[in-house]
Amino acid sequence: MVKKSGHGERSKGLNVFEKYLTLWVILCIGAGILLGKAAPEAARFLDSLAIYVGGAPVVSIPIAIALFFMMYPIMVKIDFAEVLKAGKNLKPVLLTLAVNWGFKPFTMFGIATLFLGVVFRGLLPGTEIVKDGTQVELFRSYISGAILLGIAPCTAMVLMWGYLARGNQGHTLVMVAINSLTMLLLYGPLGKLLLGINQMPVPWQALLLSIAIYVALPLVAGYFTRRWIVRAKGEAWFTSRFLPFLTPISVVALLLTLVLLFTFKGETILENPLTILWIAIPLFIQTWLIFGLTYAAARVLKLDYEDAAPSAMIGASNHFEVAIATATMLYGLASGAALATVVGVLIEVPVMLALVRVCLRTRGWFAHLGHPAKEAT
Repeated sequence: MVKKSGHGERSKGLNVFEKYLTLWVILCIGAGILLGKAAPEAARFLDSLAIYVGGAPVVSIPIAIALFFMMYPIMVKIDFAEVLKAGKNLKPVLLTLAVNWGFKPFTMFGIATLFLGVVFRGLLPGTEIVKDGTQVELFRSYISGAILLGIAPCTAMVLMWGYLARGNQGHTLVMVAINSLTMLLLYGPLGKLLLGINQMPVPWQALLLSIAIYVALPLVAGYFTRRWIVRAKGEAWFTSRFLPFLTPISVVALLLTLVLLFTFKGETILENPLTILWIAIPLFIQTWLIFGLTYAAARVLKLDYEDAAPSAMIGASNHFEVAIATATMLYGLASGAALATVVGVLIEVPVMLALVRVCLRTRGWFAHLGHPAKEAT
């Protein structure tokens, strides 16, 4: 029986931003909507701060800065030496890779197309002009945002979900590292394939640039930061002093990004608030489906609970930082695709917290492995 005091000690490790993240997300969305309504000139000014390539805005400077600081802290936490140890227990690694790259992108595409392109299509009228000047139907833009979420597995927040579920953090870190590296190879080709099937324009150069800026750059920066600080200050100082300093920076950067995004989307939401609901439904179904399938597969493979829980969490969660960044870069900050990725953030936090509770309540399912799971409080 796990003592309540132990659980309390874990809870104390969460800062105020992490404990009440859902509340902060809601407040930032409200602040963004109010800002866009009260100061539309501020929204236009922020949108003008961009890097232009060929006369077109490719990278929003405010968003690029905010998203870098979202990604950087989680990359610093990764001990890449742990990747080499993953070979000792291949089953959870292979399960996670198979779900993330062989299954999840296509279920997201299918579910989003079914609901947004068929069931709710009559409720999502209108068109928009994306960055390259192409006019597209709004429902296709929303599907594209869902696709970008589906092909971006394992968010920085997955370490928190695994921590709360009392899973194997070593495995979680390994999979964060492997997924980050795998994204460099597969995110672009999968994005091009599925967005093309959805009949959306796919600026290949912009897609590669988004991977370089939002995955490769923080990955390299995090690796060398960790290496330098551990060498100069030691592992204990790095863990006890530097990492706690970084964690709130990542969350604050996420919240500032939400304010910016909803500054541009406030008018759309106020005019048709049900749009958020229609987008949220397929994302909600996808998250529970992937979690359930991965968790069941982990039991069939006779994984320990400590590996099964983070494997299912990693499969269910999305790297919404990269999805938001890519949607913004490809289609614009005010696009339907960007809105869909932000709805993904709204879905992710409460749903993943619910899944943490599911894991804790079902630990006994893995007692047959010879490593009896401790009873959850």
